[in-house]
Amino acid sequence: MLRTRFMALSTRVLKCDPSSISFPSSTSTPVISSPETLSALQAASHQLVHNLQPVAFPTETVYGLGALALNVSATSKIFSTKGRPADNPLIVHVSSFAMLQTLLPQDYVLSDSYTALMKHFWPGALTLLFPSDPKIIPPIITANQPTVAIRMPSHPVARALIAVANAPLAAPSANSSGKPSPTRAEHVLRDLEGKVGIILDGGACGVGLESTVVDGLHADGAIRVLRPGGITVEDIERVLRQEMGVSPKVLVHRRDYRDEVMEATPTTPGMKYRHYSPAVPVYLLYTASPPPDGVQRLEADEFLASLQDKGDGKRPVKVGILAPSDSPLGTCSLPMDGLEWTRFSLGPTAEPSVTAHLLFDGLLTLERQGVDLILIEEVEEEREGLAVMNRVKKAAGESRWIQFNSNG
Repeated sequence: MLRTRFMALSTRVLKCDPSSISFPSSTSTPVISSPETLSALQAASHQLVHNLQPVAFPTETVYGLGALALNVSATSKIFSTKGRPADNPLIVHVSSFAMLQTLLPQDYVLSDSYTALMKHFWPGALTLLFPSDPKIIPPIITANQPTVAIRMPSHPVARALIAVANAPLAAPSANSSGKPSPTRAEHVLRDLEGKVGIILDGGACGVGLESTVVDGLHADGAIRVLRPGGITVEDIERVLRQEMGVSPKVLVHRRDYRDEVMEATPTTPGMKYRHYSPAVPVYLLYTASPPPDGVQRLEADEFLASLQDKGDGKRPVKVGILAPSDSPLGTCSLPMDGLEWTRFSLGPTAEPSVTAHLLFDGLLTLERQGVDLILIEEVEEEREGLAVMNRVKKAAGESRWIQFNSNG
């Protein structure tokens, strides 16, 4: 882990209006109609390019902590600001296809599958692995791996900031390493105030989970989803089938295959270390699917009664509940002495995109409200639910399978 002593900074939160930014199809240069937004972007660009300091900014996925990707001094400050392990690689963000070309080896040719995916999902919440030339991409970005992860964000503020700075930005989530990713500027400020000089406030992130990371560099032609995210596996399969006629195999890491070597020396973020955990214990509750191996099976009343032992006996135990609004945990009544409930709805079970949008906000909101622990109910691992459960399994310290009785 890179460690650097630094003095507390004065953190400025600068408002940006995403609706004032547009990218005409014939150019990669943004048109910015709001003077306030233009001033904020210019200030953030100066911080990045001239001061070599990181800046927090919104993307469609989560808020990012960006620095010049091709400058080792600048990029190292991402690691020290977050407390991020040095062997956890970074994603590079570009604003145009022309900028992408400057990062790739001269002899690299896009595959048909990558061409199809970029046509449909760039700009957007899809990260692709490319061969990395160490003469171009500093090894600090790739953690000395032979590939580099790159994406083109669709959020107007993110893409405009990269274009105004006229440089690719390395940008993990704008939070202390291991904590839930921020989806609002106030989440970033609460965590990183005094550690980052500028936060661009572009409102709440639309997706709410990090990008989908795809590796299509293997000789077998299969598409490997290393991290599920805002672009679903179903989306990827549909587009490849539509553009190529016969879709290559789409394999999801840990669902369809394992790669212990890659897990030990990851090529992309989110594979090796525990992530997304608030400062209080998190329990994952299985309520519908068969209990996984090694997960304790309990009646709901029995489990909830066990939570009474988590307190000091002087006040009720404050329990935060993250659950879909129409799920067993989201609809049941929970009267029990010694426990105080705080609910945060994750939307209806039929809309996993809403659950994805709300997950990190829910974790951070419940933490701020002072709960002693958080219960998260499982969701079906389809569409965005696959990405939700990927994050929840990493956030949770313990898992339980609970059975609700017929009376709720």
